[in-house]
Amino acid sequence: MNRLEESLREAPIITKGDYQYFVHPISDGVPMLEPGLLREVVIGVIRKADLEEVDKIVTPAAMGIHISTAVSLMTDIPLVVIRKRKYGLEGEVSLSQVTGYSESEMYMNDVYPGDRVLVLDDVLSTGGTLRAIVDALEEVGADIADVVAVIKKVGQVNELADQDVKTLINVDVVDGEVVITDEHGDG
Repeated sequence: MNRLEESLREAPIITKGDYQYFVHPISDGVPMLEPGLLREVVIGVIRKADLEEVDKIVTPAAMGIHISTAVSLMTDIPLVVIRKRKYGLEGEVSLSQVTGYSESEMYMNDVYPGDRVLVLDDVLSTGGTLRAIVDALEEVGADIADVVAVIKKVGQVNELADQDVKTLINVDVVDGEVVITDEHGDG
């Protein structure tokens, strides 16, 4: 994870209330996302995730889309994007997303009982988004094969402490700088 680690160390930090937030191409699309970084992340996800007999990749809008699209292209696994817009389609599931700095409703379509899914997101911080997704998937009767977040921000109250979440790299923000706490994730 040389590019990922280096890019995180260089990430600018902004503060929203008491929350220190790193600005990064994987989690924000800013600064520009270099293809080599995205390729490294996608290969890391494919190597780490349990993709055996996965029917669908499930990701929240917006920043999980680019990673999940690339993984979908490399694995031929269809992609379901959980959107912040209600479409009113038959079987649509509403879920409440609460993060360290926002709250919103999200809507999931095209996931059915028995679907074996990989949940994939850019960052695990408080776990609010992934908790809502996991709960919604369990509610519809989907089988969660794996949950992967590219980056885990440690030092937060994690609503997913009971869920095994694989990560590529774990970081903390200390005194306005990103500190790598585990360069291999899952720590």
